[in-house]
Amino acid sequence: MAKPESKKIFFENLSGAGKAIAVLTSGGDAQGMNAAVRAVVRMGLYVGAKVYFIHEGYQGMVDGGENIEEASWESVSSMLQVGGTVIGSARCKEFRSHEGRLKAALNLVQQGITNLCVIGGDGSLTGANLFREEWSGLLAELVEQGSIEADAVSKYSALHIVGMVGSIDNDFCGTDMTIGTDSALHRIIEVVDAIMTTAQSHQRTFVLEVMGRHCGYLALVSALACGADWVLIPEMPPEDGWEDKMCQKLSATRSRGTRLNIIIVAEGAIDRHGKPITTDYIKDLVVKCLGFDTRVTILGHVQRGGTPSAFDRILASRMGVEAVLALLETTANTPACVVSLCGNQSVRLPLMECVQMTQEVQRAMDGKRFEEAVKLRGSNFNVAVLNVGAPAAGMNAAVRSAVRVGISEGHKMFAVSDGFEGFYKGQIREIKWADVGGWTGQGGSLLGTKRTLPAKHVDKIAEQMREHNINALLIVGGFEAFLSLLELLTARGKYDEFCVPMVMVPATVSNNVPGSDLSIGADTALNAITATCDRIKQSASGTKRRVFIIETMGGYCGYLASVGGLAAGADAAYIFEEPFDIKDLQANVEHLTEKMKTSIQRGLVLRNENCNENYTTDFIYQLYSEEGRGVFDSRKNVLGHMQQGGAPSPFDRNFGTKISAKAMQWVTKKLVETFRHGKPFFLLDSCCLLGMRRRALVFQPVVQLKGETDFVHRIPKEQWWLKLRPLMKILAKYKTSYDVSDSGQLEHVVRNRPKESDASVAM
Repeated sequence: MAKPESKKIFFENLSGAGKAIAVLTSGGDAQGMNAAVRAVVRMGLYVGAKVYFIHEGYQGMVDGGENIEEASWESVSSMLQVGGTVIGSARCKEFRSHEGRLKAALNLVQQGITNLCVIGGDGSLTGANLFREEWSGLLAELVEQGSIEADAVSKYSALHIVGMVGSIDNDFCGTDMTIGTDSALHRIIEVVDAIMTTAQSHQRTFVLEVMGRHCGYLALVSALACGADWVLIPEMPPEDGWEDKMCQKLSATRSRGTRLNIIIVAEGAIDRHGKPITTDYIKDLVVKCLGFDTRVTILGHVQRGGTPSAFDRILASRMGVEAVLALLETTANTPACVVSLCGNQSVRLPLMECVQMTQEVQRAMDGKRFEEAVKLRGSNFNVAVLNVGAPAAGMNAAVRSAVRVGISEGHKMFAVSDGFEGFYKGQIREIKWADVGGWTGQGGSLLGTKRTLPAKHVDKIAEQMREHNINALLIVGGFEAFLSLLELLTARGKYDEFCVPMVMVPATVSNNVPGSDLSIGADTALNAITATCDRIKQSASGTKRRVFIIETMGGYCGYLASVGGLAAGADAAYIFEEPFDIKDLQANVEHLTEKMKTSIQRGLVLRNENCNENYTTDFIYQLYSEEGRGVFDSRKNVLGHMQQGGAPSPFDRNFGTKISAKAMQWVTKKLVETFRHGKPFFLLDSCCLLGMRRRALVFQPVVQLKGETDFVHRIPKEQWWLKLRPLMKILAKYKTSYDVSDSGQLEHVVRNRPKESDASVAM
């Protein structure tokens, strides 16, 4: 990226003196067109060029005269917030003829205009490109007719074209969003919100028709935004028998107590046989099959009207500025380009490549090759999901969420069985929406999970990624998953296949992943520990005084022992992070002995499995048994893998669902950012861990987390829950200090919480 100084020099050296730029809007209108016109005019004037309006589109160019008007800075004032197009738009049959284009060429040459900024759809841009290709021939013909001087041919030898797409349908390939699309969605959602209140009052079904003769973007996105029950779009005609499925869906929704149904239909919706699916047909179907009170609303040109949204104003302004810069930098050999949006960046793409791809979509749809049309329409990628490490309750909820969000965003999702071991063996299959139904409440890992790391098999894994055209990885797992990402990041230097977005969602009962306060599965494990401790303590009810020594999982991480001990009312919890010796053990025994002399009948001591290689569970059990002789007896219990089993807790289901959905949204964003013309490029922040850091879910590049990690013991160097340990001791009647420096402060409800961008890395 250029430094600010070099950007300043660029603007100082860039001069539009002597250049004339004309801007026109053609075809249908769209909110935000005026913002684009305004940006072209003011940026053009800023660089010293003359700028002209061409009123009424190509018709104004053919007619000439007052239709071609020089613009001033003030002439575009107060038009930013105005919908439609102030300079007018019209369809022009005459421009499609050679004679019409000859007239247009004459009118432009008379004004000295050789730079055109065209705001319109693919038809308007195609016409502009044809005009550009014919330009030299048209000038020669005008000289032959005596309409212009011979020296005009050399003076105005080339016509330069830059396009911007203004279309509410978002039906142009090569750009993520076209000018006007976001505003149209605003209009649709406003209408749906208004309709929903009356629909709920009367228990009605509403069928809404939105624009989109050849593109279902408005219908699909508005359906997602308002939670519609059914959506019909031209690119994906429903399978035969869809009528029965839709009615079953509507009936099931009503049976759950919902008082309304919303069905959204694109105006170009068709069935598999090419027959139009009309709103009236759907209404009659619902009334006949279900007897629901049903109404039809056709939004029509309401979607084109109103004030442009902030997004469209910003998008159009950015595109207008970029269009002027593109025109000033063109040469006689520069092809016509279109200014597009890729992620959050304005890019220039060859105009006719985009037009041809857009036309290919229509040809595919005309030929009923609907899957091909969907692929051509926009950015859809292949995303692989896998579990790595030990199983953890909630993994399945995370996978389900990732799969369904990914499919909703247009990706093809692949499931990898048995982690990276299955990956290099080729155990990869496409996973669809219905395949993950009912996964939320199931424990373990239905995909299968292994602790195998990828380093020894990167060549075979790269081969599998290449074979399946995997464009992104989402890994759900524990510390092994973190190590795997670091190994794949290192492998980028040798294999381009790993230069793709990779994100990890922490899922481990040990809760030992750096960069996250919480991991999926830890809550379920804590519930298992707590429930078991409760049963064990209950078993001692009515018996003589007894102390239970309970061993928990967690590797070197004492989270389960400490927080489980706090939840279960333990007297002590031995962990690796707080070294202890024989004196500490003796002090604990004496403390319990004193308690047992009162009315306390039971004691509970938790030990993390790797807290100390010498003071084992057996050693502590024997020590307590010997030292407590005559006062209490001891029992031991190793909980083992029961902490990993069982159905996930409500917290883990919810957490897994939310964090995976956020991870998939990040994947989509990164896919757009890291792919150009189908090729990935290297970015460190495209390999991240998504973790809960205090109040926020934060994406953190794994390379930044290396410094926070104790790799020998597989734990973070700093762990928040250590501040809870004094609380456990206080509640167990120990005399100890308690740190209040991190205690909560009174806050107003309206106070904004920290954003993800405030922490670690800005996304």
